[in-house]
Amino acid sequence: MTNKPGARSRRSFIFVPGLRPEMYPKALKSGVDMVCVELEDGIAPKDKEEARRKALALFEAPPADDNVEKILRINSVRERFGIEDLSAILNSKSPPPAIMMPKVRTADEVVLVDQLLGEAQHLTRIHVIIETNEGLEAAHEIARASTRIDALFFGAIDMAPELRCDLSWENLLYARSRVVHAAASAGLDVIDVPHLDLDDMEGMRIAAEQARALGFAGKGSIHPKQIPILNEVFTPSPEKIARARRVIAEFEAADTGLVVIDGKLIEKPALREMYRIVAIADRMGL
Repeated sequence: MTNKPGARSRRSFIFVPGLRPEMYPKALKSGVDMVCVELEDGIAPKDKEEARRKALALFEAPPADDNVEKILRINSVRERFGIEDLSAILNSKSPPPAIMMPKVRTADEVVLVDQLLGEAQHLTRIHVIIETNEGLEAAHEIARASTRIDALFFGAIDMAPELRCDLSWENLLYARSRVVHAAASAGLDVIDVPHLDLDDMEGMRIAAEQARALGFAGKGSIHPKQIPILNEVFTPSPEKIARARRVIAEFEAADTGLVVIDGKLIEKPALREMYRIVAIADRMGL
């Protein structure tokens, strides 16, 4: 059984500073599902050009077949640094497989990037961070702005001050739910913000379990020691994996828009989640 294109394991991700390319190979071997090379918040303005040059050099070699999703987080395309990042990508002969767009406020930003990537004949995919009031309001339009989009990311650290609240789960529940709703409506994965307290591993587990229950496919990390717990929390149970494989097999055999399994009607929209579960199982060798 093959996975549906676009369905993959996105249980965990970690950032690598563009200025520290030596950290990239280590991150790829950390067990994480996504590695994102950072050009935005983690890079001072005076270092942006150097970070961009070093980061793009990481993608010059053919990507390893290691099932790790490789992403470059650019600066906002509403700012000079973001325009310069995008220009460098468009002029690159070996662009990153995916870019992460931060602080997206409107669908037009994504449409523009999509069109420019298309003109450059780049196959680069897009991930979008929803972390502004405008972005939260337009989340549904943003999620549908391009067929290149694979996932929405919820940026709580920037969202909280925009909403004039603290980072507690309760205060950001509406915002998280709206991003989950937008992603689900567009058939995208949705990834939660990292847990910032490295000394609170139990708190991170609880936050990850809450995110999973709400509909998130994964959660970010700020240190490799957080990754095993995140992968554990977001790995489906053997029972869910077995059921997903059965549902996919039944749909593929029936070739219809719905099937009945164990007396329950299952319609085609449920297939995307089934393919995602199988993608995680395949990544784990389960």
